[in-house]
Order: sequence, then structure tokens, then C-alpha cells
Amino acid sequence: MAFTSRLLSRSKQLYGSQVILQQKHVIPVRFFAKKSEPPALKGDEMLKNIFLDVKKKFETAIGILRKEKITIDPDDPAAVNQYAKVMKTIREKADLFSESQRIKHTIETRTKDIPDARTYLLTLKEIRIKRGLTDELGAEAMMMDALERVEKEIKKPLMRSDKKGMALLMTEFDKINKKLGIRKEDLPKYEEELELKIAKAQLEELKKDALEAMEAQKKREEFKDEATVDVKSLDIRNFL
Repeated sequence: MAFTSRLLSRSKQLYGSQVILQQKHVIPVRFFAKKSEPPALKGDEMLKNIFLDVKKKFETAIGILRKEKITIDPDDPAAVNQYAKVMKTIREKADLFSESQRIKHTIETRTKDIPDARTYLLTLKEIRIKRGLTDELGAEAMMMDALERVEKEIKKPLMRSDKKGMALLMTEFDKINKKLGIRKEDLPKYEEELELKIAKAQLEELKKDALEAMEAQKKREEFKDEATVDVKSLDIRNFL
């Protein structure tokens, strides 16, 4: 599963694909619910439980935000880092997905029934694009080239259940990892970089919203002042 967070953020991570592509080794990510299967519930009771769960998470998040000081300055690395830490605390306390976990969950859900390696890789690309993430290192093209070589060698489309063929593809991916200077032990750092990138983007949106709100408030106050002046300038004798 580690493959997802880095490839989809800066495409500088391929090791996890060696796990994901083999369905029997797919590792489930953390869900909002408990690990045990919940009992069957009626529709209204289920909706009530969902509402209460969302309400609890929201109240937890608000409680943390009230205690933390956030500087809305996306151009200040310290402000971005602080905001990322606050968001991480909220996710941990409210039991929410991080962006990396959401990406992993999306990939697991979208690809679990895909039988062949080519469709799998194309689906990863589609998910990356929809997330607005970039493939700066061109890893996707390298992976597709590797798949082409393997399929040419085995003379048929590569299926994820084909252990021998998959082993050949994994060997090709190892070469790509080495060429790009990717190390498995650096994956936590890559995920942290992704969260900082997301924090910066969120601060940019917050700054934009704050400036728009201030501008709207300014216009309302100016309109109010102009209306007050107009009323004061009226001569009551004009109405007599």
C-alpha cells in the first residue's frame, strides 16, 4: 500500500506496488468504524448512529481548533508546518483519514477486482489525475514501459494472478526504484511531504476566503455609511 502516497504526490515511490498488484497481499487501511462487524441496524437507527458519529468528530475538531493558534499564511513554512500539525492532531483525536489514507482507501476500493496489471496501472493514473496530483518524475511512463517489456516476454497480457509474470514485473519496478533513487525507508518522509503540500493548499484557500469575507464586510460598512449620510442630508422641510 505504500506505493500510493508517493507516486500520487510526486511519483517518487514504487515499492508498495509490489504489494498492491498481488491481491492476496493487499493490506486494508484503517476505516472510521471499528474492526469488528457491526450488528444489523434498521435504517433510522443507522442514520442516527452516523449522525452522532459525525457530530462527535466535528465537536472534537472544533474543540482542538479553539485551543490552537493558526496563522493563515501559506507562504510561511512555519505557519504551514503548524497547521499541518493541528490537522494531524484533529485526525488522530477524531479518528479521521489522512490524505494518504484516503488515497490508499480509494485505490484499494477501485482496484480490488481488477484482474490485469495494465488496467490496474491505468486506474492509478486516473485516481492521481482526479486528485489533482502530479507525476513529476515520469514514473508512470516507466512503469508502463516495464509492463510492455514483461508482456512482450510472456507473450500475453499480464494478469495479477500470474505469479511468475508478476515476479518479472516486480524486478522491473526494482530497477525503476533504483534509477529514481527511491528507498523504502524514506516512505514516511514522503507521506509527510504530501501532508505539508495539502496543508499549504488548504491555507491558501483559507486566506482567499478570509480576504473575500473582509472585502464583503468592508463593502457592507461603506454602504451603511453612505446610507447614513443620505439620511442626515435630508431636509425635513421637504416633506412638509
